[in-house]
Amino acid sequence: MYCSVYGADVSGMEARIIRIEADVHDGLPVFDMVGYLASAVKEARERVRISVHNMGIRFPAKRITVNLSPANLRKEGTSFDLPIAISLLTAFGYLSEELTEKTLIIGELGLDGSVREVRGVLAMIMAGKEKGIKRFIVPERNVLEGGMLRGIRVYGVNSLQQAYGFLRGELSLTPVYTEFCEKETAAETESGGFDMDFSDIHGQLRLKRAAEIAVSGRHNLLMIGAPGSGKTMVAKRIPTIMPGLSREESLEITKLYSICGKLSRQEPIIKRRPFRAPHHTVTATALTGGGRIPTPGEITLAAKGVLFLDELPEFSREALEVLRQPLEERKVTISRVGHTYEYPSDCMFVAAMNPCRCGYFPDYEKCRCTVGEIHQYLAKVSEPLLDRMDICVEAGLPDFPIYGGEEESSAEIQKRVERTVAVQKERYKEENFCYNSELPVNALEHYCYLHKAEREYMEELLRDGTCSMRRLYRIVRVARTIADMEESDTITEKHITEAVCLRSIDKKYWGC
Repeated sequence: MYCSVYGADVSGMEARIIRIEADVHDGLPVFDMVGYLASAVKEARERVRISVHNMGIRFPAKRITVNLSPANLRKEGTSFDLPIAISLLTAFGYLSEELTEKTLIIGELGLDGSVREVRGVLAMIMAGKEKGIKRFIVPERNVLEGGMLRGIRVYGVNSLQQAYGFLRGELSLTPVYTEFCEKETAAETESGGFDMDFSDIHGQLRLKRAAEIAVSGRHNLLMIGAPGSGKTMVAKRIPTIMPGLSREESLEITKLYSICGKLSRQEPIIKRRPFRAPHHTVTATALTGGGRIPTPGEITLAAKGVLFLDELPEFSREALEVLRQPLEERKVTISRVGHTYEYPSDCMFVAAMNPCRCGYFPDYEKCRCTVGEIHQYLAKVSEPLLDRMDICVEAGLPDFPIYGGEEESSAEIQKRVERTVAVQKERYKEENFCYNSELPVNALEHYCYLHKAEREYMEELLRDGTCSMRRLYRIVRVARTIADMEESDTITEKHITEAVCLRSIDKKYWGC
């Protein structure tokens, strides 16, 4: 008897729907599995055989063949165990094919017949929904992430026996739907959901202003200053002033973390923007992704959120330089023989560093470094990488007194940021981007028109070698954000001047 069911796996960032065909007929007793299978999929043969046997069902002494189609795609992972078992039970005659029609089945089997969680369930369900599939059977531990989508029925099972009973109509299961409130993140912030707040930082108005501009337009930010001046404090509080996640953004981030296997059982839905702060010993592969079996790196895990590199010059030169293309193109491309993987890198990049190894340059009363040591330390951050930074700001010493006084809270700053972001989304509603930092060069003339005085000022910066073209474009984008913060339709010389000031501090240290 022949039958087929739907399964799925994940390749890179995309899920693939696979048809699992089972055929049982007379012949020499054998159990074959074909279809360009990786080792983990080939091993499903024994897991399925023992799981079915432990249900009390014996394999018939017939020729059994299971094919995973299309056969030209390499199948990986353990998500095929449960659909293979169901396809065999159907081919043996215990289930009718009508019971599994238009049903996507996902799950790994234990030898005792238990269904175990797998990675990428949300991505698989999204792919299945696009194919017109309306019913999904997934591991019980993955059911909450799968229940985020509307218009489908997602059922969680904890054993092969339960899935078998449900398909036969002997058991009743309730489809799971996970409610999502778009304003939840903002509400949590206002009610103290974050354990940090911008009101903890006293003084440092320049840093706070730079952080607000950076978040409002999702610009890259570099902070330079002496140890203890508040750079890391500001960076860690940036998520508290970012706009709350929409349902679509939450789905996208949850899908990414599901594929990477980083969803927690306590919080299977990502409702806050990611904040990734890898240690400076991180490798280039761990930062951008890759490996023998390519997996996303830190810059991808920070998508829609913040990637923070503290003590920037302490990172290896290779790790820093490999960031240049992802920061420019907002995606990571990893090529392997026969396949190319693309991972998103549309995050806000924030970095902090000392001006020298001891941290006190240019205060010569405190600085213990020689001129050569200072140049060698600063040279670890190349000019091409500096060109990718929209804002470079110097952190002075914190104001005194450290305690006391009223400082602006994260909730107050967040309201202004959300208003500025709303202006950008309305302006770019017909485009495939929504932040000023994403403005392509060919759209600058339309959305960032400069009058004669502002244009002459920018031309002067270019002629005297102060700015490269890439840096000049970034200054214009930052000026557009500053104008949006002031609810100005046009970019004035005041906005350009502030954007230039926020980008000129590197000249003090690197002379570029």
